[in-house]
Amino acid sequence: MTRVAIIGAGMAGLACARRLAEAGLQPVIYDKSRGIGGRLATRRMGGLQFDHGAQYVTARHDGFAAVLRDLQAQGAAAPWQDGSDGAHIVGVPGMSGLARAMAAGLDVRQLAQVTAVRPDAAGWAVHISDTWHSFDRVVLTVPAPQIAGLLGRHHAISAELAEVRLAPCLTLMAAIDAPPAFVSRSEADDPLAWIAQDGSKPGRPQGKPTTWVAQAGPDFSLRYLEDDTDAITARMLPLLCDKLGVAAGEVGLAAAHRWRYARVTVALGRPFAQFGQTLYAGGDWCLGPRVEAAWISGDAIARDILAGVA
Repeated sequence: MTRVAIIGAGMAGLACARRLAEAGLQPVIYDKSRGIGGRLATRRMGGLQFDHGAQYVTARHDGFAAVLRDLQAQGAAAPWQDGSDGAHIVGVPGMSGLARAMAAGLDVRQLAQVTAVRPDAAGWAVHISDTWHSFDRVVLTVPAPQIAGLLGRHHAISAELAEVRLAPCLTLMAAIDAPPAFVSRSEADDPLAWIAQDGSKPGRPQGKPTTWVAQAGPDFSLRYLEDDTDAITARMLPLLCDKLGVAAGEVGLAAAHRWRYARVTVALGRPFAQFGQTLYAGGDWCLGPRVEAAWISGDAIARDILAGVA
């Protein structure tokens, strides 16, 4: 059996593992976080929940469209009528539901911090929690800027990814005891580039308070990226209150989250990078700022691995 390690349990890593598992392999996914899904994330606070990462997914690729149809059939996804013209699909009961459904039956090891990847006699050694583990093939699906830290900045893949760029995004989550003014609003040039009534999505808890997610635009996010989350909350909350026409006293809960690598601005331009047929790197940063891009990348890596072991 070919031993495959996948570093990162976001959409790219899950798509890769799913394809390999369906072909009979037994990949192991390692992720440093307590949850899975990467930016397919749902935060729970004070008995409330917020999709504080990716807000929805869309499909242009037939393969990803089929995945979304299957997730809807399982009850893990549903269309969201947010007032736009697009066909927006969300996870149920939160965006993390997409990742959990895709991970069903896979060997996912959480709170597993990978600190280095290096060649060994068997293929590749992966350093996890002070122990080295050997694999025949390794797939890196972490953000491109983090790959040099695992392989070393002089590795061929690290050099290949040097021009890839990802922009940050600051996110505010707020619970407000006032009727919702709208479902969602997108203003690319505004400090709050995206605002959504989170409770309007299917499968979410209903009633008061109204839950909101606001995501800052690129300039605002970059300017205040290094502020602590309390300071970010203090900057973003008055902007949200102004957009909603509510007073600060109507806010029952507010917290911020910092996504350092949120949106692809300069992509690699192909589905993945590779070193021989044993080391791969992929993610949305290969193709563009869409969840679907991560799925295409991970699925393409799996197909290449399977072609090499057939």
